[in-house]
Amino acid sequence: MPQKPRRSIAPLGSPLLGHTDESPRRRRIRVQVLLTVFLLGANAIGAVIVAALISVVVPGPNVVTPREYWWVNFILIPVYLLVAFLIGVGWGTKRTVQGLRWAIEDRPPTPKEQRRTLAMPWRLTRLQIGLWIVGLILVTTADGIIDPNSIPKVAFTIAFGGATVCAFSYLLTEFALRPAAARALEYGDPRRIRIAGVMGRSILTWMLGTGVPVAGLMVIAIASFIRQDTSATQFAVAILALGGITLVFGFALSLLGGLATTAPIDNVRAAMAEVERGDLDARVEVYDGTELGELQSGFNRMAEGLSERDRIRDLFGRHVGMEVAEAALAKNPELGGEERDVAVFFIDLVGSTELAASQPPKQVVDLLNRFFAVVVEEVDRHRGFVNKFEGDAALAVFGAPGALDDHCGAALRAARAIMGRLETEVPDCTAAIGIASGRAVAGNIGAKERFEYTVIGDPVNEAARLSELAKSADGRLVASARTVEHATSIDGDDWSFGESVTLRGRAEETRLATPR
Repeated sequence: MPQKPRRSIAPLGSPLLGHTDESPRRRRIRVQVLLTVFLLGANAIGAVIVAALISVVVPGPNVVTPREYWWVNFILIPVYLLVAFLIGVGWGTKRTVQGLRWAIEDRPPTPKEQRRTLAMPWRLTRLQIGLWIVGLILVTTADGIIDPNSIPKVAFTIAFGGATVCAFSYLLTEFALRPAAARALEYGDPRRIRIAGVMGRSILTWMLGTGVPVAGLMVIAIASFIRQDTSATQFAVAILALGGITLVFGFALSLLGGLATTAPIDNVRAAMAEVERGDLDARVEVYDGTELGELQSGFNRMAEGLSERDRIRDLFGRHVGMEVAEAALAKNPELGGEERDVAVFFIDLVGSTELAASQPPKQVVDLLNRFFAVVVEEVDRHRGFVNKFEGDAALAVFGAPGALDDHCGAALRAARAIMGRLETEVPDCTAAIGIASGRAVAGNIGAKERFEYTVIGDPVNEAARLSELAKSADGRLVASARTVEHATSIDGDDWSFGESVTLRGRAEETRLATPR
């Protein structure tokens, strides 16, 4: 299962929907309450619209006050409203909650349950459409029996109210069911089930917020031409009423559709800001079943890729050194190298063979880790890098791959700092350091399939031999005099120059220098 998004103020796009980590019982109560309130509110709006249109707005026969309509207005309509309420709100929300039992039980959903969850807003809307169609047929038929001329007026007003209710029902139930959709999308990205995605929401908003009211005005105008018994006052009232409905409910539908579109985008924008601040663990909750859900899941995949890349970069840097890693990532590394002036030191434990034979392996490894921790910290602090570890020894390089103004001084200061720290922090070991400098080749050595960055040349060999010599010298630290002489950031009086010796494997003599 993908990583959970971190807790934010409104991970689902609205504080009304709570947080993704709340208990299943609280989630069930929240969803059921929101569904009930939203469906009741939408149907109440529809009832008000129908009552207003049929009584004072739409021209035509009076179907409200005449005595012959009493059984329609006081028996049929109230009874049907009660039945529709029980079916649409009571049974509909209960069936919805039962369909979300997997989320309430806090278990992974099956693919069928995932698809059913994402389709739930449309299923509830279809139920509302069916109930309003049945009501339209019953009431229109009953009024038509009394007066056939009332059929167009009654059918239009009920259809208008039902369309408005269904539009609000779809947008509001989709909003209320976001927590369930988020839970479904946590366990994979099943086939999208939607009317037409973001475009469908926009068309639905326009059609029911603008298209239907304008069509109603056109129908009234056509009816007035045909019947020619509509007064100017009635026509004006119809225009004003339908215009007001268009302004109010068209705005409300546009607002709901806009919020449904912008909420996922706002979540992604907030998470992108976290990534820009360096938080690569930022994730967004995927809760939208349209193309915006693809955007949310795409951001999460991108963030996971960036996080994985950062982990690889960090791991790569730990293996080869951060400076080498950054250089390799900045440009495509190739085999070969370049000549550079560098300073190197070789540090080796004294008596490591006896140490390994007299202590358990775990204690030896612990000692080596404490020893190398001091070496790496000081080398990094002096802007060098540990090129390689060789058992109980290490080679540090200053001046490659990045240039260093005083590479000789940096190597000498780092070596003396290491010796000082080892005496107090790792007193149970003794190390010897040899320091040398000169011209060397720094670059990638190996084959195309496997290579490493290293430094090869006389300074490396010289440092290794000086390290062997330092094991029997006072202070356990020996440098070549050339390194001390080329250092610009140290005081030469802090070093004593001794005899010149010919180191093993070298023809040229090396004059020795040791710290005072």
